[in-house]
This record gives sequence, structure tokens and C-alpha cells, in this order.
Amino acid sequence: MAITATAMSLAMATPSLQLNHNRTSFLGVPLRLSMPNPHPSLPSLFLNVEAKGRTRTEDRHARHTRIRKKVEGTPDRPRLCVFRSNKHLYVQVIDDSKMHTLAAASTMQKQISEEFNYSSGPTIEVAKKVGESIAKSCLEKGITKGAWPSILKLEQ
Repeated sequence: MAITATAMSLAMATPSLQLNHNRTSFLGVPLRLSMPNPHPSLPSLFLNVEAKGRTRTEDRHARHTRIRKKVEGTPDRPRLCVFRSNKHLYVQVIDDSKMHTLAAASTMQKQISEEFNYSSGPTIEVAKKVGESIAKSCLEKGITKGAWPSILKLEQ
């Protein structure tokens, strides 16, 4: 606010300074000032404040790309991918070199959806059941190591 008030007092004192009222905030404070630059070697006086809103989906994609820079699944150590929506929980074990899903489990599978009757989304008990299902599926396919945290251990 102090910068805007100072800029507005500059605008009042200097007649050559023009306010661009087309871009104002919701409070009516001007966001952009245009003034001829008397010294081209110095940066001109521009106050440009714009809010950048991002959706939850965009945030999720940004997190995904940030993690994918660090974690890559190989045939020996596949990557564990977990997605939780409002209604369901999905887990995949992925080999990124072949772009192939090696094992998958979700709450939409018949054995899990029939056992639990939940309407408010996946709970801890449901997540444990999905985890047991993916572990069983991995062990059947001979996958015991992966690019997941060391806290997850698949025991035979």
C-alpha cells in the first residue's frame, strides 16, 4: 500500500504521469502506472500486480512432474504410483522404461468394493486392503523391490 500511495502522490505532483485505470484491483487501487522514463538507463516505474490462481489439478500435475524428475521406475525397481480421488483409491506399479503397468489395485475391484460399504470416500481400512491387494499382486509377479520409500517392505 505504501508503494501505491507514493506512486499516486507522484501522479498528483507530476502531470505527465498517467494512470491506467483499466487495470485496478477489487479495492479500486491502481495496479499499473505508466510514466515516461526520463532516464532510459534506469528501469522505468511500473507497478504491475496480478494474482495467479492455480487449480487443484494444476497443483497436482506440478507435484507429479516434480516427483517424476527424481523417481524413475525400471524393470528391476518399478515405481509405485498412488492416486486418491474423492470416491476411490488407485495404486499402480509402473515400469517407466517400457511405459508399462506391472500391477494395479483399486477400490473399484470387486473383492474390495464388496467387502467395504463406504460412501464418503476411501478410509484407512480401505487403504490397508488396497495395499494388501497390490502387495499380493506384486509378489505373484515376482516384484519385491521398487522405487518406493524404504518404509514399504513386501514380505513373502
